[in-house]
Amino acid sequence: MKSIIQAEKECFICKTTLYLENHHCIHGRGLRPLADKYGLTVWLCPRHHRGDASGNQYAVHFNRVFDLKLKQTAQKAFMEKWPDKDFLKIFGKNYI
Repeated sequence: MKSIIQAEKECFICKTTLYLENHHCIHGRGLRPLADKYGLTVWLCPRHHRGDASGNQYAVHFNRVFDLKLKQTAQKAFMEKWPDKDFLKIFGKNYI
């Protein structure tokens, strides 16, 4: 499914359109397919996804605060789109 979080193919953080990577906002054991199914993905540039030569402090995979914010954004989008579905039951955790 297409992302329900963002419409444009650009980095969710800096808005660049170069070298984008798809990031599953909800991830972990068996959760990526569910994130795909419900559109809980965003585009990130390499710097904001995996880090770069200047460091990893801005990369979601190395910054717990940034990771949690994306999970919260994903949960809110899910709950808005599917108010009749139980996020906690499907994903096993509440991020809000």
